[in-house]
Amino acid sequence: MSVRTRFAPSPTGYLHIGGVRTALYSWLHARQQGGHFVLRIEDTDVERSTLEATAAILEGMAWLGLDWDEGPFYQMQRMDRYREVLAQMLAAGTAYHCYCSREEVDAMRENQRGRGEKPRYDGRCRQRTAARDGVTPVIRFRSPDGGETVVEDLIHGTVRFQNSELDDLIIARSDGTPTYNFCVVVDDWDMGITHVIRGDDHLNNTPRQMQILQALGAQVPAYAHVPMILGPDKQKLSKRHGAVSVLEYREQGFLPDALLNFLVRLGWSHGDQEIFTREEMVEFFRIDTVNKAASAFNPEKLLWINAQHMQRLTPEGLTQHLLPYLNAVGVTESLLAAGPTLPAVVALLQERSKTLVEMAAAAAMFYVAPVAGEPKDVEKHLHGQGALLATMTQALGALPNWEAAAIHSVLQELAVTHADGKMGKVAQPLRVAVAGRAVSPPIDATLALFGREETLARLQRATAWI
Repeated sequence: MSVRTRFAPSPTGYLHIGGVRTALYSWLHARQQGGHFVLRIEDTDVERSTLEATAAILEGMAWLGLDWDEGPFYQMQRMDRYREVLAQMLAAGTAYHCYCSREEVDAMRENQRGRGEKPRYDGRCRQRTAARDGVTPVIRFRSPDGGETVVEDLIHGTVRFQNSELDDLIIARSDGTPTYNFCVVVDDWDMGITHVIRGDDHLNNTPRQMQILQALGAQVPAYAHVPMILGPDKQKLSKRHGAVSVLEYREQGFLPDALLNFLVRLGWSHGDQEIFTREEMVEFFRIDTVNKAASAFNPEKLLWINAQHMQRLTPEGLTQHLLPYLNAVGVTESLLAAGPTLPAVVALLQERSKTLVEMAAAAAMFYVAPVAGEPKDVEKHLHGQGALLATMTQALGALPNWEAAAIHSVLQELAVTHADGKMGKVAQPLRVAVAGRAVSPPIDATLALFGREETLARLQRATAWI
């Protein structure tokens, strides 16, 4: 049978890191096995589900390149199918109407606690045949009375649940709407899901879902429950640990492949390898080698992995990722056309940038001259350096060939004649003069990209600052 996995987010909030890792593991397993990956939107929580959250989920999946083969399916569009299966179960006796009020169920459980028993519905409506006036019933699943349900989890191994601990689950509310555990079962059955890969907070739902599938005569899929992701403080990952939506990582300048690389390593490894291409993840990933223990989110590790991916791209490839970030800082197409070629700028900055936002900020100076330098840098490096700037302007303007090696030779000569041989005393004022700040890539390569005319114009403008 062909492998079929699914990712089934609820659009009650944005797509977050934990959800992305679950989606990634499901996607990788399907791709590695040559199977199908299904996207399903579980939107039955009408009060909390929003179109905005649904759109953000789809946008996030598209940005990450986690393409789906079927879907997206929406549970709210499948209500007729759920009602059909409920009717089948009622007719078969695997489900029944329960007329107990909430108060009666609460009292039942309170009495059980008083006797030292685990609170559970006692099945008193199982044999009831007559309706109860004034009460609209719920529908409960008739769970097995004895024995055990065994989950052979691909990550956690054998997990046993005593059926006596599992009461008759409500599968449809009194208003007729089916519950989560029931909808999931019907969906997985109808969609032919062979492997359910999800967070381990769903492990306790699994025996009930298996029982319903068995009652329907359906094939039970394999289950793999992935451990949670913890924050750097080892607490459950939450809003206080950083980005809420995965799209915030896009805004912060992370590459999609770098984020996936980071997430795949939160619970899985392949020897000592740290950096993976998408193709390598598909080739090496195995769901049954995912760790049982929770993993901690490390922001510094994410930055390092992103920097590695940026360095491994070609300048032309990285340029395509960088363009939206340059536009965001005011570098328009016309400015790009008038300045140095962007791949050349990218190549100069690749080794120094950890994010696309950082690279865009550094690249902007090649296309937009600073109006004035950073006050602290001007005060520290340019104050009283008018004569040096004039000498620099003259020496650089006289260069016959405008290239990095020739520029470097001129600056070395200036360091000997004007700065006791200390290159920094020439390079730093020059950086502030042309870039507006004391940090830049190697100054000779920077000036080579600026070009002669732009460099001299910036040196002349810098004179006005001091």
